[in-house]
Amino acid sequence: MRIAATILFGAVLVWSSAAQADPKQIAVLQGLDKVTARTSTFEVPIDQSIDFGALRIRVRHCDKTPPEERPEATAFVEIDELRPGQEQKVLFTGWMFASSPGLHAVEHAVYDVWLLDCKDPS
Repeated sequence: MRIAATILFGAVLVWSSAAQADPKQIAVLQGLDKVTARTSTFEVPIDQSIDFGALRIRVRHCDKTPPEERPEATAFVEIDELRPGQEQKVLFTGWMFASSPGLHAVEHAVYDVWLLDCKDPS
């Protein structure tokens, strides 16, 4: 029941924001290394990947509502765990919302990753 409610809430957010959102070229993400308690902010261009610790992060799409609308940034993100001597393991594939970082969180013992913003190159 909780999963269905979460999916419905996410679909409503995506549908309501996608109708008015502008596609952007860069996703601004933040990651937490739980072992060292250090946060890192990184920019990921669309369809490119970056490595954060043992994670490979790729952003497929990033939208942001215009300034006159309710602020919201959404991104479709794929995160794989890199394992030495083994194949990559898919850890997360789905939408992230800047206004609700806990809605679709990455579940990993060492790392947390969430969306901060979407933007175009300066």
